[in-house]
Amino acid sequence: MKGLNLAIVGAGIGGLTAALALQRAGFKVTVYEQAPELGEVGAGLSLSPSAAHALRYLGLGPALDAASYLPEDQAVRHYQDGRALQWTNRGHALLEKYGERYYLIHRADLHDALAAAVRANDPEAIRLGQRCTGVTQTGDPVQISFEDGATADADTVIGADGSRSRVRCALFGDDGPKYTGYIAWRGIVPMERVPPRLLDPPSGIFVGPGHLVNRYPVRSGTLLNFVAFAERKEWEEEGWSIRSTVDELVKEFAGWHPEVLGFLAAVPPELLFKWGLFDREPLTSWCRGRVGLLGDAAHPILPFLGHGAVLAIEDAIVLGRAFAESASVAEALSRYEAARMARASFVVRESRKAVKIFHSHEPEKYAQKTGGKAADERLGLFDYNPTTVPV
Repeated sequence: MKGLNLAIVGAGIGGLTAALALQRAGFKVTVYEQAPELGEVGAGLSLSPSAAHALRYLGLGPALDAASYLPEDQAVRHYQDGRALQWTNRGHALLEKYGERYYLIHRADLHDALAAAVRANDPEAIRLGQRCTGVTQTGDPVQISFEDGATADADTVIGADGSRSRVRCALFGDDGPKYTGYIAWRGIVPMERVPPRLLDPPSGIFVGPGHLVNRYPVRSGTLLNFVAFAERKEWEEEGWSIRSTVDELVKEFAGWHPEVLGFLAAVPPELLFKWGLFDREPLTSWCRGRVGLLGDAAHPILPFLGHGAVLAIEDAIVLGRAFAESASVAEALSRYEAARMARASFVVRESRKAVKIFHSHEPEKYAQKTGGKAADERLGLFDYNPTTVPV
């Protein structure tokens, strides 16, 4: 097994984490990325205890500690009057119970750390400007086709190329992502533009009818990242880096608390983007032959539990462990899928349900509906550890 040539399509967070996990297991890995330069968009993401365990397992603990903001408390507040509806500890309480805590990090910082670690193991591991158009496995090895007409062979291919995955399409056909009725804006605000009174606590969400705003610091507290969600019947634009105007965003949240409108209005226009939220029906299998899927390519997820990157990272660790502990590719992919499908499917389903609570027309009943616990803790999402789960 260790002499296999493994290929990953997609150098996002999931693809690079998988590459690092497979390298750690002793395999040679080549990552094919369509972008001409390696980089991630400017946005924050939250990492649960399970993701933190995974990154430390890969030796990225120092990078995680250096680049993250460490929240202690998180508040859910009413959209109109700002009163606290629920408080949740994201620091010491999680450390005591799970051995890890919550981390808030700029996506690009995590991506840079992963890429550097992969290249430290193999400077030639990441191939840029390679847009995959499909995979073929009529024989052995698997052949990857690229837009420029080139091809590459591999003993195994892992599709980590996102929710519009070409690898997924080649394996299972294209059922087409479907618009969910939700749109989102994301923005980054320099902390000097944010009045201190708006940061009590620095991490938190505001809930209201048909809308939700999540905000938290990144880059060691120097930037405030926010994501604002709204319901909209129709959406036709493609991509998740569509330009918006500050005026459009503020008008969408008219009537909300002045503190919310304050940091929304403070975003530099060049750092504000919008996108429509799309979903796919779950697959009954992620693998076929010598090809498998990972992250959003396998199980695209709505962002209402903050577990998109987390699931991809968990996938990657279990994939690496499965290959390390198996005697054949078929066994490794089978063990990977068996170990991950129930967990990922559960989180995907619960993310679909969570928005109904966040967008409730009775936000004052938020704590009553949640039993006073954050959704991820209420659902037991933090009980999972990809470094120790049976594979």
